[in-house]
Formats: sequence, structure tokens, C-alpha cells
Amino acid sequence: MTPAIFVHHRIEAAPRTWQALADRLAGDGARRLAGVDGSLYGVWRSQIGRPRDELQAISVWPTAITAAAAEEALLAQDPDVRAAHSETMAPTLRPTDTAPPTRQGNYAFRWFATPEAHWPEFLDLCAAAWPGFESAYDSQVVGLWQATGDHTGKADDEASGAGRFDGVRSLLLTRRPNLAMWERSKLPEGAAEAQVRDKLSRRYDLCDWTVVSTATLLTAVDRQDTARWT
Repeated sequence: MTPAIFVHHRIEAAPRTWQALADRLAGDGARRLAGVDGSLYGVWRSQIGRPRDELQAISVWPTAITAAAAEEALLAQDPDVRAAHSETMAPTLRPTDTAPPTRQGNYAFRWFATPEAHWPEFLDLCAAAWPGFESAYDSQVVGLWQATGDHTGKADDEASGAGRFDGVRSLLLTRRPNLAMWERSKLPEGAAEAQVRDKLSRRYDLCDWTVVSTATLLTAVDRQDTARWT
């Protein structure tokens, strides 16, 4: 497990400015982060489940940082930012390093709120299910982070569950090659896939709350997604 601190940023852009803002975050924003020892892990745009003009980004820090300081470094005073919610997170089982994702695909951002008593079993189920999930569906588990409780924005946040639930809140980020594989991964074929789905279903049933949205990676190096999703 890497000791780095990750910060998830959810950014509301002014209407029709998401692409220009994303370009600035990947350029000037990344340079500002580097100037204060941070780095840009990725920038994503909405696919399904979140507004068109919303971006998600993750920054990485070698030592402790507040969500407010990370947000300021990434966004500065960009005039196209209408609102932002940033949240510090600690990696759990993954990621084990700070190398950013680079392949385009269907990225699922799933937040969980899990009672503390269920958290050890939740982690065990993840560790047991992930290898089969990845091999069966040409998919990757990018990371599972535990929220630290330090965040900006509204105290009660509907998108991440901040301020709404006790216990452990976590963010799971997975990559599938496309939305067709998203659907395929929900419909197991054969005994091995059924066992994977049973573990993931058990994990789902342990939590108090969960929500998912999907996005595509604007900082991908292999190809750009030009579809209009939302």
C-alpha cells in the first residue's frame, strides 16, 4: 500500500465549459500541483449518472494535505468553476503506487457507506473477488480509498455521502473497456463468474448506502472519447 494521500475533486463547470476547464486542469492545474509536490492522477468527464458539466479529478500527495489546500492548488481561481467538493482519501488494498491510469474506458466511481463492524469483511470480499472480476471481464480495479472525513463544499453531500452516514465511507474506482462490459459484468456466465458475483453481492448487502456513476478518462493517452453521453 502506498502511504500517499489522494484527494477526490468533484467540479461543477459553467455551462458548456467542461472541456476547456478540463484542458486547463490537465495543463496549468497539473503544473500548480507539481509546484507544491502534488501530482494529477486523472481527470474524468461525466458519462452516466452525473451532470454533463461536472468533472471529477484526483490529485496525489506524498504527505498529509488538507482537502482545501489540494483544491486550491488544482483549481486556483478558475472563472469557469461554479462549485467544488474535494475530499481526502487514504488507499486501502489498492492502489499500491501512485502511477495514474492511462487507458480510456468506462470508469465507475462507486461510493459506499459501510458500518465499521462490516468493514473487515467488506475488504476481504474485495480481495477475494477482484482477481476473478478482472480476468473474466477485461477490467481493472484502479483503487479503493477510505474517506478521511476532511472535505470542502457542503457539509451534507448527496454525491459522496459525506455528512450523511456514520461508519466507513469509501470510493471504489473500476475500469471496464466499455459500457457493454459493464452490463456483461452484471450477468455472470458459468460457476466461476457466479462465485465472483456472489462475493460482490455480499459486499453490496453489507453497506448502509452506495451510489455509482460512470465517466471517461480525459487524461487517457491511448484514445479520446468523443461521444456525447449526458
